[in-house]
Amino acid sequence: MTSVIKGIPVILYEEQQIGVDAFNQPINVYEKKVVSNVLVYPSTPEEIVTSTELSGKKAVYTLAIPKGDANFWEGQRVRFFGEDWKAFGFSIMGIEDNIPLDWNKKVMVERYAG
Repeated sequence: MTSVIKGIPVILYEEQQIGVDAFNQPINVYEKKVVSNVLVYPSTPEEIVTSTELSGKKAVYTLAIPKGDANFWEGQRVRFFGEDWKAFGFSIMGIEDNIPLDWNKKVMVERYAG
């Protein structure tokens, strides 16, 4: 289904561990992926309170992820609006066939100062 609502491209930096260093700490690389048609909207007051109470993190934006996206978003760094953000918590996903628009998953992000 094609909708009038359009998302923006978001850069997802998918973290992958490739080994450990001499101090047994993980060595990670980041694979940069551009995900098109992601809706970005300010988190609602209810989402902010819930995220803070459950995780201690303050949701700033919520991302609606397009149907069919198989990327892992939880805990990953993302970039949009010229800023870096970090997804937290778990993704909330609905059944694709039961949702009329182009998005069926949502992820909350906090400001990333890494």
